[in-house]
Amino acid sequence: MARQPDKKAAASSKPASKAPPRTSSGSADSVLIRELAMLLDETSLTEIEIERSGLRVRVARNVSVNAAIPASYQPAAAIAAPVAAAPAAAADLAKHPGVVPSPMVGTAYWSPEPGAKPFIEVGSKVSAGQTLLIIEAMKTMNQIPSPRAGTVTQLLVDDGQPVEFGEPLVIIE
Repeated sequence: MARQPDKKAAASSKPASKAPPRTSSGSADSVLIRELAMLLDETSLTEIEIERSGLRVRVARNVSVNAAIPASYQPAAAIAAPVAAAPAAAADLAKHPGVVPSPMVGTAYWSPEPGAKPFIEVGSKVSAGQTLLIIEAMKTMNQIPSPRAGTVTQLLVDDGQPVEFGEPLVIIE
């Protein structure tokens, strides 16, 4: 998070011709947002958030990164689990009767902390309500319980992988 710019420095460094008059709180908010956007451009930051007099303003820039991937490159996940890499196969897994879908968008973690023993592994016997994994959403760790008892036959996402709502996570048979 960027620090809040000094009011005097911001006023002296900004040309007066670009600032609309501050006649109401609406235009003052508009001026603040424009100043923060200009600061983003000047500093090459991607996000600035400030809070002033109970008003919280966040200005962020969408940055897209396009990277060329060599034709011979094949990710390790695709080699280890071709089922998870194929979109058609993923759709079939979503219809599997033992699938556990993600209840939210976030980042999936298989253990309670880095380096710790995972909650489950392929072949693990689980009971209804047992924690299968954690999904971090908005800096909150959400334990995902098993909806049924059975044996874990597949782990469909990697540790630390972003997941979408409804995405298949685990298959329990």
